[in-house]
Amino acid sequence: MMELPDLVAGGLAAGTLSALALGGGLLRLRRQQTRQRAEIAALRTQLEGSARAFTAEVEHLAGRRVPAAARQVAHPHVSEPGPLQPLTTGTPLGIALENVVSALQSEVAAQRTRVDAAAQAGMRGATREIQAALYRLQDALRGLQQRYDEPELAQTLFRLDHENEQSLRRAQVTAVVCGAWVGLAREESHLVDAVTGGQARLAGYHRVQVHNHLETGTALVSHAVEPVAIIVAELLDNALRHSAPDTDVVVSLEHVHHGVCVTIDDAGLGMTRDERDRAQRLVAGDDLILLTDLGDPPRMGLAAIGRLTRQFDLGVDVSSASPYGGVRAVLRVDSHLLSRLDPADRPPAASAPRTTRRVTADRPAPSHAYGTESGVPEAAPGHHEPSDTDGLPQRRRRTRAAAPEESPARRAAHTTTHRPARRPEEAAAALGALQSGTAAARAAADYAGADGHGDTPAARTGETDHTDHTDHTDHTDIEGEAAR
Repeated sequence: MMELPDLVAGGLAAGTLSALALGGGLLRLRRQQTRQRAEIAALRTQLEGSARAFTAEVEHLAGRRVPAAARQVAHPHVSEPGPLQPLTTGTPLGIALENVVSALQSEVAAQRTRVDAAAQAGMRGATREIQAALYRLQDALRGLQQRYDEPELAQTLFRLDHENEQSLRRAQVTAVVCGAWVGLAREESHLVDAVTGGQARLAGYHRVQVHNHLETGTALVSHAVEPVAIIVAELLDNALRHSAPDTDVVVSLEHVHHGVCVTIDDAGLGMTRDERDRAQRLVAGDDLILLTDLGDPPRMGLAAIGRLTRQFDLGVDVSSASPYGGVRAVLRVDSHLLSRLDPADRPPAASAPRTTRRVTADRPAPSHAYGTESGVPEAAPGHHEPSDTDGLPQRRRRTRAAAPEESPARRAAHTTTHRPARRPEEAAAALGALQSGTAAARAAADYAGADGHGDTPAARTGETDHTDHTDHTDHTDIEGEAAR
């Protein structure tokens, strides 16, 4: 039988072991609770940091990225800042923020296009009314020119008519940029007349030198006449504005393989590479044209050229420098826009520059040369005998005696080249005769064209249709003769 002390000792031992086990468990629980509290504190700190980072990212999005993204729609060169925390790139948060920026830019672009289209529609309607008023003023001025023969009054009317023509050109260019049609129906015309007609619409037309190297009779189809005149006028306007007033702008009309090129060279300051690239994008007509992209005030010349090149399948290049240090602009008119007019039936304007081509009916043209005409008579005997120097044939100058039969107007222009310069009284008489619309007026215009004024704008052809604007040059031509 176990004694009492042994039982007590065993109970105490068991109690001690239980207490030790319970103490160890409590210690483990406390340590676990401490770790959990530390983890909770760390998670709370991380969550607070994430919330602060998310708040900062949203503030960065609203304060910098969204305004930059909106500006980038109108100005692509503006750089858009990235996320504030680069580590967010590629994460769900970063992707969501990028989607916000993209959606914003799409909506801004759509609203910008819609607002600009509304502005263009309003401006198109306003310019239509302005054009109608200017046409009415033009008709009134022409009526006064035909009614009165007093030279000084006629001179003033000519000046007003020319100023009105320049205002009409600006309204027409604005309408074209805003999506309107050119608004003028023209019949087939000599290409040189379209070029000098565009020249006639400018204040500084006297600084333009036109060199005509085209085959006689080279013309434009009817729907290309007015677009070519507008494009030439705008290219010449840029050349005149960006070159010194004592320098000339040189225009050359040349045949090329696929048609005709009108080359315009100025002696201005030229353009930087960025300016040249932007100008080339505008004249190409491939990009959407918005009024807000054209500056303040809007510069619409190149934009109008871009509209017309796209609509009428023309080509314009302004990416080259001219030999004079300025800008070279080249207008290319392809063969499908070219036609031919018989110079005997419909000669060019009297003051239009005569062609420098020497291929005439007295000698058959080479098969590769431009200006070949069918049915021409054989050449004179003396033109088939080359003069050799060191084995190289030398070209012999042809005389006027070998020229074919010319029209009376052309013959009168040639015969007047040797006349002395007119006195002021004769110029005043020619001015009055021009206003009466008689045959003497046309003879006077032919005389003015042959007497050293081939580089002035085209002379009035006598048409009554107010839509033909190539006839404004002789206003200033006769004005200069009367003031001489």
